Amino acid sequence: MKRFALFFLLIVLAAAGAGALWWWSARPVAVALVSPQSGRAADVVYATGVVEPERWAKVTSVLRERIIEMCACEGETVTQGTVLGRLDASDARATAAELEARVQLSKQNLERAVGLLERRVISQRAFEQAENDHSRAVALLAAQTARLSDYELSAPMDGQVLRRDGEVGEVAEPGAVLFWVGKPRPLRVVADVNEEDIPLVRTGQKALVHADAFPGRSFDAVVDQITPKGDPVLKTYRVYLTFSDPPPLMIGMTSDVNIVVKVVEDAMLVPLSAVDGNRVLVLGADGRLAARALDIGIRGTETVQVLDGLASDARVVAVWRDGLEPGLAARPLAGADGAEGAQ
Repeated sequence: MKRFALFFLLIVLAAAGAGALWWWSARPVAVALVSPQSGRAADVVYATGVVEPERWAKVTSVLRERIIEMCACEGETVTQGTVLGRLDASDARATAAELEARVQLSKQNLERAVGLLERRVISQRAFEQAENDHSRAVALLAAQTARLSDYELSAPMDGQVLRRDGEVGEVAEPGAVLFWVGKPRPLRVVADVNEEDIPLVRTGQKALVHADAFPGRSFDAVVDQITPKGDPVLKTYRVYLTFSDPPPLMIGMTSDVNIVVKVVEDAMLVPLSAVDGNRVLVLGADGRLAARALDIGIRGTETVQVLDGLASDARVVAVWRDGLEPGLAARPLAGADGAEGAQ
């Protein structure tokens, strides 16, 4: 009798446990709900850029020579032609002195040849040879004299010395930038736009510029110019953006650029987190989730424009996460319903 009672008790406990497990698994899952909102939908093209002056130039070396002089002039205002640095020109000056001596010698030879030709001591051909030697020596001296200017690093324009690189004693390489000279204002952003997006970009379009140095702030800009030829390796096109109001950005700062290519007012919007492909989950009157296929317009960074497929009073699951699927019993999070569950 005791064994029968114990067996019956075990059956009752097992049934109770199974019932509790079934109740737990069948209970409605809590979900945050939002209702479609009306607002502005903006289609943007994203790019990265660098802040630089609108007018500036680089000062580079065309020779591989040792630096013997560099001005301490960063931030100073200079005029075009101001000497900013010098390279070691001792060998070049020695060559120029040698060529100058050759010019003097060839000049004397030419003067002597003129007198000898007048007395018919030498032939016309010998005179022409002396004349050619003198002309060649003069040309070589002129070329070497002009080459001496390459040993001076001069400002190519009026402006401010924005940056100096290189130190005395270092060897300057051809093409290496040693100075940046330009007007510190106005500024612009040079952005690289992917070739897939460049057909959407037009001059005059508005843009927002963000920089890590100014978190939470954006600066209004306008597409001013688009370089016609792109980079076939990086597959990008260069886009220049100017500012209507001078921003506090500094030259050389990197920036994120959002170029607004299309704006729709009074658009129906749902959170991007609610969309899986082109579908959302809605909570029906029967307390179960159902999928809705949407006709999607502009897909932004936070919201998605809905063109068709969703009622304005629909209760949309704010975040489509793993485990949620059509037919699942659900209830509004924390007892909220409709838009009250919106974030």
